[in-house]
Amino acid sequence: MTAIQMPATPAPPLDLPLPDLAATEALGRALARLLRPGDLVALYGDLGAGKTALARALIRALPGPEGAATEEVPSPTFTLVQTYEREPAPLWHFDLYRLESAAEVHELGLSEALAEGIALIEWPERLGSLLPADALSVTLSFDGAANGGRLARLAGGGDWPRRLAELRR
Repeated sequence: MTAIQMPATPAPPLDLPLPDLAATEALGRALARLLRPGDLVALYGDLGAGKTALARALIRALPGPEGAATEEVPSPTFTLVQTYEREPAPLWHFDLYRLESAAEVHELGLSEALAEGIALIEWPERLGSLLPADALSVTLSFDGAANGGRLARLAGGGDWPRRLAELRR
């Protein structure tokens, strides 16, 4: 008798409180340690939820040329994409807020970013069906408390459940 293989149950999302900017930056540094070439990190959240702060901390935490840890990391709101020479691969930071259609992302180099580097995308909902199933989704939201804290929900396909297990500890 042949055993029936059941599909793997997806890991539940990882919810983390981010009471202040330091906690958001610590999460960015922790995620940087988990990244590999070909990864796509999708940053969701309202304006002011902390997407750019998380992205800056993550980018600065990746090894790079001298001064990378203190390098200016501007929001790519107007340029739409910024690239950084980092290890283990170049990082492409996209901000898709101003895109009119998902097809425009190809002109920005998303295919190249995924082929040779790491893609960090703010406003990934603009990608629609172009968002890879194995992307890591990080959703930042306001926690509703008066202290200005945030909540982060992390979930991903591929091997992200295994990699996120490191953050659960």
